[in-house]
Amino acid sequence: MKNNSVLRLVVLFGSLFLTQQTLASGPSRTADPLDGKVIILDPGHGGTAATDSYRVGPSGEREEWVNLRVALVLKDLLEAEGAKVVLTRDSDTFVPLEDRSRLALESNGDLFLSIHHNATADPSVNFPIIYFHGAASENQASVLLGKKIALSLRKHLFAGKGPFSLVSDYTIFSKSGASVLRGTYGMPAVIGEATFFTHPKEEKRLKKQGYNRKEARAYLEAIRAFFSENRLPVLEKSIPLRLEPFDVFQEAERMRPEALRWKENFEEARRLVQTGDAASRQQALSLLNLSVRAFPDSYLARQCHELRVAILEAQGKTEEAAMETKRIQAFYPR
Repeated sequence: MKNNSVLRLVVLFGSLFLTQQTLASGPSRTADPLDGKVIILDPGHGGTAATDSYRVGPSGEREEWVNLRVALVLKDLLEAEGAKVVLTRDSDTFVPLEDRSRLALESNGDLFLSIHHNATADPSVNFPIIYFHGAASENQASVLLGKKIALSLRKHLFAGKGPFSLVSDYTIFSKSGASVLRGTYGMPAVIGEATFFTHPKEEKRLKKQGYNRKEARAYLEAIRAFFSENRLPVLEKSIPLRLEPFDVFQEAERMRPEALRWKENFEEARRLVQTGDAASRQQALSLLNLSVRAFPDSYLARQCHELRVAILEAQGKTEEAAMETKRIQAFYPR
């Protein structure tokens, strides 16, 4: 009996010791959703100051510099939580788009994030835009990742207020999507355009390391949240190949003066539609076409296309309307 009592005491004290050690050391590293994950960070552009004259803010800050600063901070944050991080570039150098995708695939990445900042002719514009490749119903993992990132960027950089866009890359590259997302299709992958460097006050913020760190933390929070949920699939791509391309302004073209009226054109078109007559609807359709071509990834772009569908249906163009409805469902998830 005495020996049994001693044995029970030894077991009890041993259990208490192990419990204290566990509390002192904190949670196990294996509980971290980022532990062991291979994250590919792609700081957009680089080494093109002599050729890309439009990727510069009002006071001279270049997009590729900001992209790299944010990526380097995010790399440190991810690695501190157990992730393995692969950078497609670590200096202001040019790296071909195909090489970036190839590196992600060869590294067996669990996630691909291309870090960018946006530009437009309208200096008042400033909100996050996140792109996924292909159709929302097929690329479900990337849509989920994009939602996490968009909400986190809005929370950290916009005090949780204001609009954001989550759209397919086919909205801006209507025939094939973005190269780095097309080349990494199969893994969760997005392009994050956190803010607009053409917004004067935003450009000043983007120059500050503390603000770059705030953006990096927003990405960290979103990536952690993404890996904390059940994995959604990335299905074989087929829907975008069945949709007629909708041509839009390309990067430099979006700096043209006519792109300035993207919002005014939408609002005027909406007013004209409410008048109800055929001539006003046709005029509205022209304005909507111009608005969505100038800013196909804006937070109003889905509404632009929905109004276009309503007008086409009223004009008896049912096949065109059906095509545009499919485009909305595939490229502009709610």
